[in-house]
Amino acid sequence: MSTDTHSFPRARLLPWLLTATLLASCATVTNPVTGLSERTVMDEKSEIAEGEKGHQQVLKEYGVYDNPKVQAYVNALGQRLAQQSHRNTITWHFTVLDSPEINAFALPGGYVYVTRGIMAYMDSEAHLAGVIGHEIGHVTARHGAQRATRQQTAGFGVLAASLLGAVLESQGMGGAGQLASQLSQNVAAGYIASYSRDQETQADQLGAEYLARNHYNPQNMVDVIKVLKDQERFADDTARAEGRTPGAHGNWLSSHPSNDKRLQDITQIAANYPSSNYSDDGRSRYLDTIKGMTFGESREQGLTRGRNFYHEPLGIAVTAPEGWKIQNTSQSIALLNAAADAGLVIKSIPAEAGSTHEDIIRNVLKPEQGRTEPRTLSGGLPATHFVGARRNQQGQAQRLEATVVTGPANHHYLLGYAAKDAAALQRAAAPLREAENSFRALTAADRAAARPWAIKLVAYPKGGFQQLAKQSPGLAMAEQQLRLINGVYAEGEPKAGQTVKVID
Repeated sequence: MSTDTHSFPRARLLPWLLTATLLASCATVTNPVTGLSERTVMDEKSEIAEGEKGHQQVLKEYGVYDNPKVQAYVNALGQRLAQQSHRNTITWHFTVLDSPEINAFALPGGYVYVTRGIMAYMDSEAHLAGVIGHEIGHVTARHGAQRATRQQTAGFGVLAASLLGAVLESQGMGGAGQLASQLSQNVAAGYIASYSRDQETQADQLGAEYLARNHYNPQNMVDVIKVLKDQERFADDTARAEGRTPGAHGNWLSSHPSNDKRLQDITQIAANYPSSNYSDDGRSRYLDTIKGMTFGESREQGLTRGRNFYHEPLGIAVTAPEGWKIQNTSQSIALLNAAADAGLVIKSIPAEAGSTHEDIIRNVLKPEQGRTEPRTLSGGLPATHFVGARRNQQGQAQRLEATVVTGPANHHYLLGYAAKDAAALQRAAAPLREAENSFRALTAADRAAARPWAIKLVAYPKGGFQQLAKQSPGLAMAEQQLRLINGVYAEGEPKAGQTVKVID
């Protein structure tokens, strides 16, 4: 949960966020890559304008990673690649987003984003160049404009933003079943409408071409896909280790078709280029740049450590019941049971929603009837529990249950009980109360635990990753994670003394 105190969950928008009405009629433009004429609802001027609008929304939603060294490095690399592209006359923008998600995407008009999450899994400058080059390819080939044109032709008229349904709506609480499915989706990749197979192949081809023009071996694009496929394998292995069924993957490959055919295509594309006459892959430069970079959740987003969630800027903490999971998003914190059919959703409430617990219940939940019960949580915070009902837009009765808590600095929070149905709510009654009661102001021990992880560089020891994993006791499946971020998850081993990444 971010420190933003917006009253209700902000909608996650399609990363290219075309919210304005597009051109009323089609124009004819020449595609910079193919040289062919194509009908479009978005000429270059419109692309740039819509990209600029979307850019402001992306920055507001994700935030810029506050590291000038990393930002300058990525921008310089992106500008070099863009200058060798088919659209080197437009103004390009390259931004590192403050997100642990493993993702990269582009908006029309020259706006390209990589997350610090994806950078942690890259092992060289050439790897990152492969990711950025692919996204530049989507822009140079006008794939966004083509997609907008197809949607308008299909009768949509406008390319509207796709909204992530609010877990906690202004009219009440949503069901935990819906909550679980929403929170399990990757926020960025899950809301990028997939490009067509031909567009992906073309972006791969262009990425390889831009690498070669900048004296990087196009083979690095193959390496990137392999690294990210290993990340998917790690996610599946983690799910199995935790007794869960492997599911959809939330990374760059999720929004970019990831089957074996595409990997074969990339391999063939790279093979069309000579294997020599390339400069070094920039591994030392890259590792020096990301040294000290935040890994996983940040201080500003709040940190999950085992069953505990700590948010140092807000001064709060909460503990999940045994067997429950914590889902941290910019909109809320959700504590979900193992069946994902019940949970506690924690939202920060702005001052304008009310100065008393009764005001907040009335203005946020908008109940038609109900009763309140004063409570004092185990950490001493004053609270008011509410059970009531209202009717939804279909006229059906909807049960409401939530607790308003006054936290540090006299700031209010709403702890909403969500469940698939009445039976699920009854089964989860005791752990829900346990979770609610654990909500507290940060203690000295909490503050000591609320330390974000960072990337550190060390020489690879004789004891290998097993030895290094012992130095990261708080990292789940530490040995596997260290192998993953160093590009040897499935096979291989660094040489003794070689610089490798660890999480500290």
